[in-house]
Amino acid sequence: MASICLFEIFLAVIAFVILRYLLKTDGQPINWPIVGMLPDSIFNFHRIHDRITEILEQDGLTFLYKGPWFSHVKMLLTVDPANIHYIMSSNFSNFPKGSEFSKIFHILGDGIFNSDYESWKNQRKLAQALISHRRFHQFLVKTCRNMVEKGLVPVLEHVADQKCVLDLQDLFQRFTFDITCELVTGINPKCLSVDFPQVDFSKAMDDAEEALFYRHLWPEFSWKLQSWLGFGPEWKMQKAQGVLHDVTAEYIARKREELKKQSGSEQIRDEGVDLLTSYMSNEAEINGAKPDDKFLRDTILNFLLAGRDTTSSALTWFFWNISKNPKILSKIREEIKEKCSVFDPKELNSLVYLHGALCESLRLYPPVPFQHKAPFREDTLPSGHRVKPDTKIAICMYSMGRMASIWGEDCLEFKPERWISEGGKIKHEPSYKFLVFNAGPRTCLGKEIAFTQMKAVAAKILHSYNFELVEGHNVSPASNSIILHMKYGLRVRVSRRWV
Repeated sequence: MASICLFEIFLAVIAFVILRYLLKTDGQPINWPIVGMLPDSIFNFHRIHDRITEILEQDGLTFLYKGPWFSHVKMLLTVDPANIHYIMSSNFSNFPKGSEFSKIFHILGDGIFNSDYESWKNQRKLAQALISHRRFHQFLVKTCRNMVEKGLVPVLEHVADQKCVLDLQDLFQRFTFDITCELVTGINPKCLSVDFPQVDFSKAMDDAEEALFYRHLWPEFSWKLQSWLGFGPEWKMQKAQGVLHDVTAEYIARKREELKKQSGSEQIRDEGVDLLTSYMSNEAEINGAKPDDKFLRDTILNFLLAGRDTTSSALTWFFWNISKNPKILSKIREEIKEKCSVFDPKELNSLVYLHGALCESLRLYPPVPFQHKAPFREDTLPSGHRVKPDTKIAICMYSMGRMASIWGEDCLEFKPERWISEGGKIKHEPSYKFLVFNAGPRTCLGKEIAFTQMKAVAAKILHSYNFELVEGHNVSPASNSIILHMKYGLRVRVSRRWV
């Protein structure tokens, strides 16, 4: 009996020690036999971005994460600017998206975000030409103004009249979904209205983004198992893909009918054109041929994913940041009152302090908190880490903005002045340090579009309305999406501002 009792005590002590290590959240993850570092990920999943930040801060900006032995998950986490410059620019050719990326993001098909080499070059050349064209710029300005005045303002007026609580994250998602759909396809799904309708396409994108996040963590066989058994994120991904494909096919068919009915091109020249119209025009070619329906569908999905959630996430975190900093809010309002009257692009570009505040919010809360790469050939990063083709490299933008060695000891402070020069101009930061809009040859084509939308929305709301956070509302990043959403939204009360 005594020996049994001692054995039970011994087991209890061992269990206590193991649990203590498992639950420890301030040290480096332990690489356990068989399960690898998975226990640390499970216990910290609810705060995964902050946990990664802790690990990278302690381990010199780069850390090798090892999953369970049977999963073959091996991921090099890094925020080292030298590594990022090497991967994204100076040795760009050895770090394509690759087959692993294409598997994870298969829902995007052969679109620009999944493609590499000649296919990517051809798609980017065409997309850049269409986005920078005067006709699209005209359409952008007109659409942005109409969407703010005829979409956003009526909803805010209604909410102010009703004195009800509004989820700003939901509002911005609806706004950016509508405006992105119109800019890309010329069709406004009217997701933004006082009725707050359920939109199947938008819900399908949310479900797809959740599955894409888990695919970064789970081995491929588990995706197939979920899909076969009909459960989990992969099952939702299957259903989401059906919705996304059906709706984009409908958009293409409607556009084709619309173009057939057009009698001439004068109206197009006067009012500008959406991207789908340009892609389906006689001038557009990809790889020497007219874009087919699959290419158009993949392109629509790529642009919608890029434009809808990134901008809405950026706006949501921006409004939360300035709500916590009333002095900064006052400065932004003073600048808007002084420089902006009709909210046209030239006036919006003059809002330097607002631009700095947006950049500062993007630094701390990047809409895409991480991205991954893999070397085509075995390589050595500037940090000295050896990487092979089977090594995923995760660049952690959320963590990068919180590194004192990169941004200074005040890195956790919200300081728009960080982005403004002594001469009162926007200060440039190298893209390998501020990676929100990517870097090198793959720098985001929609950067200026995003800033135009964000400035138009921020200027209108901040000039015309007050917003007050609902007391006690919990604001924290969601941990189950490739986009940095707020887990519980951003609940506010809106009232008119008399100026």
